[in-house]
Amino acid sequence: MAENDGGASSTGAPSHIGLGRMAQDDQAARGFKVRALGEIAIRCRDMDAMERFYQDVIGLELLAQRDQGITFFKISEGYAGHTSVLALFEPGAGRADLHPQSLEPPETGARSSLHHLALSLGWEEQERAIAWYDHLGQPYRIQQFDWIGWRGVFTSDPDGNTVELVAAAPKGVV
Repeated sequence: MAENDGGASSTGAPSHIGLGRMAQDDQAARGFKVRALGEIAIRCRDMDAMERFYQDVIGLELLAQRDQGITFFKISEGYAGHTSVLALFEPGAGRADLHPQSLEPPETGARSSLHHLALSLGWEEQERAIAWYDHLGQPYRIQQFDWIGWRGVFTSDPDGNTVELVAAAPKGVV
């Protein structure tokens, strides 16, 4: 395939987005704009431990447990009537006509395609989350993101996925 300058391919389809250029130029033609994350789905090696972690450590509300091998947790109210959820999948769960399937345990941790999961909360709640992690003995790391005014509190779930609790800093803190 020949290289091009970032425009359309020979079929007329865009070859790449070009750091937002197309997203901004073609939004009116596209007719929609994504407003929120509706769901994040994670294939799990240890469903029991993952369910306990996201319910007991992170504090997500359980919506449905092990419905056809999938457990759903509420993250937030979401957008336009669709609750934002975290879905935990047992190996082989889900619809094969929509997603690739495997009964093998998934790659997790550093070999996973999931870099990390970030959940938003307020600064004061983040302070309480740090105290909660200390109370539980849950290991964590803190990183300041001065360029955008955020602070992230990073931990790992039982499958080795990095989970961040991120908050915008009050003015003058970061």
